[in-house]
Amino acid sequence: MSNAPLITVAKVTDAMRLVITWSTGETLGCDLADTVNSHAAFAPFADPAFFSQVAVEEWGHGLDWPGGLDMGADRLYQLCREQAGLFSPVDFDAWMLRNQLSLSSAAEALGMTRRMIAHYRSGSRPIPKTVQLACFGWEALKKAA
Repeated sequence: MSNAPLITVAKVTDAMRLVITWSTGETLGCDLADTVNSHAAFAPFADPAFFSQVAVEEWGHGLDWPGGLDMGADRLYQLCREQAGLFSPVDFDAWMLRNQLSLSSAAEALGMTRRMIAHYRSGSRPIPKTVQLACFGWEALKKAA
């Protein structure tokens, strides 16, 4: 994602849990327990004292911890949106690819501008739940036809 949202604030709320405020204006929770349990490199996150030392990377492109551990904003944004039950830019792009839609044809299918589709696909604007539902509905109608 070339235009991935930037992290403006990150706060630890619990063991391996954060609330992240994004440049899109969204504030979303993120539970990193599955990531920690499936990747040995993130084992230090299990220590609450270590995890609480999180800092937003200088330009907002990720989160940093001592010892060089970090996580990129693009992956964190995807996790946050998935955990909130919302489409991420990766999900939106997958919907377009699955249905062989260009920016123009996706815009026509959803009754939107090509520019908004590009924003949703790149992550520079959050994807509203109504757009997510429209994607599901459009796909269901296409399959039923």
